[in-house]
Amino acid sequence: MEIDYDALLNAFLVECDELLSLMEEQLIGLEQEPEQPERLQTIFRAAHTLKGNATCVELPAFAEFAHGVEDLLERLRTGALAVSHEVVSLLLAAVDAMRELRGQVPGSQLVLTPHHRGLMEVMAGAVDAKAVSPTSPPPEPPGRKPLAEEERARSLRVGINKLDRMMDLLGELSIAQEGVAALVEGNRPKEELREAARAGERLLRELQELVMKVRMVPLGPMFRQYVRTVRDLAVSRDKQVELVFEGEDVEMDTAVVDNVRDPLLHMIRNAIDHGIETPAMRRARGKPEVAHIKLRAAHDSGGILIEVIDDGAGLDKTRIIERARALGLAREPENLPEEELFSLIFTPGFSTAREVTSMSGRGVGMDVVRRNVEALRGKVSVQSREGHGVTFTLRLPLTFAIIEGFLVGVGPDTYVVPLDAVQECIELPASARGRPQDREGVLNLRGEPLPFLRLRHLFSHEVEAPTRESMVIVQHPQGRVGLVVDTLHGEGQTVIKPLGSMFKDLPCISGASILGNGRIALILDVTALLREATRRPSAGGALATSA
Repeated sequence: MEIDYDALLNAFLVECDELLSLMEEQLIGLEQEPEQPERLQTIFRAAHTLKGNATCVELPAFAEFAHGVEDLLERLRTGALAVSHEVVSLLLAAVDAMRELRGQVPGSQLVLTPHHRGLMEVMAGAVDAKAVSPTSPPPEPPGRKPLAEEERARSLRVGINKLDRMMDLLGELSIAQEGVAALVEGNRPKEELREAARAGERLLRELQELVMKVRMVPLGPMFRQYVRTVRDLAVSRDKQVELVFEGEDVEMDTAVVDNVRDPLLHMIRNAIDHGIETPAMRRARGKPEVAHIKLRAAHDSGGILIEVIDDGAGLDKTRIIERARALGLAREPENLPEEELFSLIFTPGFSTAREVTSMSGRGVGMDVVRRNVEALRGKVSVQSREGHGVTFTLRLPLTFAIIEGFLVGVGPDTYVVPLDAVQECIELPASARGRPQDREGVLNLRGEPLPFLRLRHLFSHEVEAPTRESMVIVQHPQGRVGLVVDTLHGEGQTVIKPLGSMFKDLPCISGASILGNGRIALILDVTALLREATRRPSAGGALATSA
C-alpha cells in the first residue's frame, strides 16, 4: 500500500505543536510542584512520542535530539537526578530547540547545529545545567498578519458526530433543492413553493449553526501558552509571578482566538514590567512575595469577556497626568474622570515608563492592544486600584464570521452597522435637513451635543438626497455619533467577508457582506466613524436642534 508521506508529515507537525506545548506547560508545573510524579510521567510520554513520530516520518536528527531529552527525563523519573530550577530551565531550552527544529520542516534537511549538540552534551552530563539556563526571556513571537492576509494552515479537531450531522444536513438540503426545482417545473401553487423554501431555509440555518459550533474552541489551551512567557519574563525581572486561570472551558471562534493572542501578550508583559513589584517591595507593602496574574473568561451579553487582572501596584495616576499634559492630550487631565484618564494609556506613543527596557517603555504596546481589539469589533477598558493592581477588560464577539447587523441605504447602496452598536434611530430634524450639502455637523439631541456624519458625502455618493433623511445613532465607549442615511432597511444576520488586500485600508470600513439579491454591502467601522465625526466637530457650521 502506498503511503501519503505529505499527509503523514502534516499530522506529525500538528501533533508536534501540541506535544511541545504540553511539555512546556507540565515542566513549569513540575518546577512549582516537584513532588508530583504524574507531571513527570506526562512529560516523558510526550518526549517518547515525539521521538517515535520523528522516526516514522524519517527525521533522524529530530529523533536523536528527542532521545537525549528522553534520557534526561528517565534519570528524573528514577530519582538519579533531582528536579530543580536549573534542570527545568535546561529542559525548557530543549523544548525551544525542538520547536526550532520543527520550524524547519518541511523545506530543508534537518541538521543538528552546534547549539543543539551542546544542549545534548549538557543533558547527557546534567552537571552544569546552569550554563544553559535562560537569563533573558525568549524572543517575542513575530506579529500576526491581519485577518485578511493570514495564510498559515490551521487545523481543528472535530467530533465525528458533528461531521455525520453535517453530512445528513447536506443530504437533506440536496433533497429539498430537488423538491423546489420539481415544484417550479410543475407550476405548482405559490404556497407550496413558499413552504418548500421555508423548509430549505430551516435546514440551512441548522447547518450554519453547526458549522459555527465546529469553529468554537475553548480558551484554556491559549491561556496556558502564556505560562512559559510569565515564567521567563518574571525571572528576567527578578520577580516572582504565578499565572492563574478562570473560565478555561469558555469557547470562542477560532479566528477570534488566533487574533487576540498578541493583545493578551502585550498586557501580560506590561503587568510584569510595570505593575508587579519585586518580592522585597511586596513584603514591605504587606503583600505575598509571589504576585498573581489572572486570565479570566466568561460569557457576557452574547459575547465574551476576557480579563487580565494583576495584584501589583496599579496605574501611576500622577505619572499619567504628567504624560497627558506633556503630550497635549488634555488641557486639565487632573480633572478627567478616572475611566477617561486611564484610557489615555491606549494613545499611540503614551508610556509612563521612566526608562526604556527590552520589554517596554516605547509607548507602542497598549496602542497595539486597542487597535487589534477594535479590529475584532471588540472593546478594551482598564480599571486600577492604587496599590492593589490593574484589570484590563476585553469585550469580544463570539464569532468573527457572522454578526447581527442593521442595514441602511444611501442611494442604491446598502451598508451594515453592527447591531450591538446601534442605540436608536430617529428622523433627521428639519433644522439639519435644510443643509444637505454639509458633510458633517453637530446636533442638539435632547440637550446633548451629538456629532453626525452624512454617509452620502463620506463615501462620495452623487445621487440627490431624498426629502426625508434618517439618522442611526451608534455608541462606543468614547462617545456617540449620528449616521445620516437615506433609508432604514432593518436588522438581519450578516455573514462577514474580509476585504481583499487592495481594499484593506479603506477608511471607516471593516468588511463586506453579500446580500440576498447578490449585491455587496459594506460593513461600517463604528470606531473609525466616531473618530471621523469628532475630528472636526464644528465643520458643519451652526448647531442644529432636535427635541
